Amino acid sequence: MSQQLIFTNDVAGAIDNWARTAAPTRLFVIADTNTASLVLPQLEEKSSAIAEAAKIIVGAGEGFKNITTLAEIWSELCSGGATRSAAVINIGGGVITDMGGFAAATFKRGIRFVNVPTTLLAAVDAAVGGKTGIDFRGLKNEIGAFAPADAVIISTRFFRTLPATELRSGYAEMLKHALLAGDGSFDRLISVEPDSLTDDELLELVKQSVLVKKDVVTKDPTEKGLRKALNLGHTPGHAFESLALEKGSPVPHGYAVAWGLVVDLVLSHLKLGFPSALLRQVAQYVLDTYNVPDINCTDYPRIVEYMRHDKKNAGDGTISFTLLSAPGQVDVSCTAEPDEITAALDIFRDLMHI
Repeated sequence: MSQQLIFTNDVAGAIDNWARTAAPTRLFVIADTNTASLVLPQLEEKSSAIAEAAKIIVGAGEGFKNITTLAEIWSELCSGGATRSAAVINIGGGVITDMGGFAAATFKRGIRFVNVPTTLLAAVDAAVGGKTGIDFRGLKNEIGAFAPADAVIISTRFFRTLPATELRSGYAEMLKHALLAGDGSFDRLISVEPDSLTDDELLELVKQSVLVKKDVVTKDPTEKGLRKALNLGHTPGHAFESLALEKGSPVPHGYAVAWGLVVDLVLSHLKLGFPSALLRQVAQYVLDTYNVPDINCTDYPRIVEYMRHDKKNAGDGTISFTLLSAPGQVDVSCTAEPDEITAALDIFRDLMHI
């Protein structure tokens, strides 16, 4: 899976360099209403490619990551005369890079696209690795395709336009990558507050985190084995996220992943002997940084049911997990029974003082 990663805080220059080399016949920008007001004007001022591109603006938030919005994007591409030689630049968070990438991957059986993530979460997760998709029937990323961007331009310069919750949301994915790497970077990450870092300091940490993901994705681009490691925290995390949507109180994806990390580390301790001291350290950091989810024991059946819908499951009724015996020591082939999951949720609630 070929995907150029460009780490720079000169985003406009990087976009124009790519556009000169790729020379698309028509260029389209996909952004949501928030990015259109906060980021696009800055880029239009400095990037001739962005200034001249056709703009497709969609609603902001997970609630718009659906087939209705996708059809609107396809319609705009059609109306704008996009051919297979056209290209799309997705500017925004994970919703835009997921949905814009899927729109590009399916239009005319695939046109080129570039991701310019404007959130930390998108920079270290959604924009990199070639996964695209939309939500369907209340399930996250239920419809999608593996389709790598031509390039991902990663910068930290737009992160300050976001609330602190967005920065912390992306930081959860960095914690996950650090636990998978087992190289000591986890200690560095939990020693600082994410919003205390300068743009350049954060860019260096982001680069280290993204390269962990790139290494895994290069070895297993379509998630046949090793890439499942990147799902650490995501089986319970997606369930927490779906439950929150069901209750009408959405939570940031990274917050759900942070809570999911603690659940997975509880299971890791119970099943693989993950060190209890480190589990407690992670749980305390997550509690201090991400607060707690709105769950109680009556929610357990719904949480387990959402886990059954996870795309990693084999289809035989078992629920699959990525677990760790220690940082850097990953087992992507674990399963857990409903009673084991509810026991882990009980311990999780104790650790999080729920």
